[in-house]
Amino acid sequence: MPENSKKMTNLRQVYRPLVVVLAYDGLCTFEFGVAVEIFGLPRPELGDEWYRFAVAGVESGELRATGGIRIMTDGDLSLLASADAIVVPGWRGLDEPVPDALCEALHDAHARGCRLLSICSGVFVLAASGLLNGRKATTHWRYTDALQRRYPAISVIEDVLYQDEGDILTSAGSAAGIDLCLHLVRREFGVETANHVARRLVIPAHRDGAQPQQLNRPVAQLRESQRLGQLFDFLHNHLAVSHSIDSLARRVGMSPRTFLRRFQDATGTTPARWLINARLLRAKDYLESSRLSIDCIAEQTGFVQAATLRHHFRQHFALSPAQYRKQFARYCR
Repeated sequence: MPENSKKMTNLRQVYRPLVVVLAYDGLCTFEFGVAVEIFGLPRPELGDEWYRFAVAGVESGELRATGGIRIMTDGDLSLLASADAIVVPGWRGLDEPVPDALCEALHDAHARGCRLLSICSGVFVLAASGLLNGRKATTHWRYTDALQRRYPAISVIEDVLYQDEGDILTSAGSAAGIDLCLHLVRREFGVETANHVARRLVIPAHRDGAQPQQLNRPVAQLRESQRLGQLFDFLHNHLAVSHSIDSLARRVGMSPRTFLRRFQDATGTTPARWLINARLLRAKDYLESSRLSIDCIAEQTGFVQAATLRHHFRQHFALSPAQYRKQFARYCR
């Protein structure tokens, strides 16, 4: 291999995306901690390509956070100029103005292809910048009406955990920020890496972004929770197999009616929709990390036919599997 090609290969191998999280006086500690936990911890077990991380101060000097915590940042808003992704934690108040300098820095970052993420009320920062106009976005259910009222150009999605618009991603309440950040990890590094991070956090590896923010019964009884947890493991390992309500109900020792009710309570969705989402995530992973044909991926993920995979893939991601592979396949980088 020519020397220049070797150097280029080495450069690609050590490239580490930079995630910058905003800090400001009156910082929301939990949302800030979510970004630190997902993107800021060193993870040598994942190799050399894991994220770099920095904290950018919206104001200068020492900043106060909820709970009496004081924060010293890595730099000011100039850090946003080199970021690959920017995380906006929950903003300090819906009536608190967003500095013009911050809006301008976000505009510049977005224009050069930087991904923008907001957690909870952090969406009001993105809204104030105008970058969400004509887009879909979400926030905590307590703030959805205020967001729609103040920014009518935004299509506010009220009852989802997070909304992925490609280059701009928004989450519902604080804990949904974990789901959103893991979603980005899954999108950029694949299912296996996201599952590894989730295991370290001791949380479910995936909750569908379309899952409702509020469930009638979010915590199942202990015995049912254990049985459903084992069922999810089984399904993840047998996505290529056809499943029926009756067969799944028998596996967890419930009647079909009880099973459907308990499944909906635990996940906020139906078994059929859960399976489609799980299969799509597996298909995305194959498209990113393998050279398997679309027909083979359809077969291995339970869609059976490539046409069925293409239909669901376009519905969920507004891209064909081939287009997605062209944009995100890691072996092509």
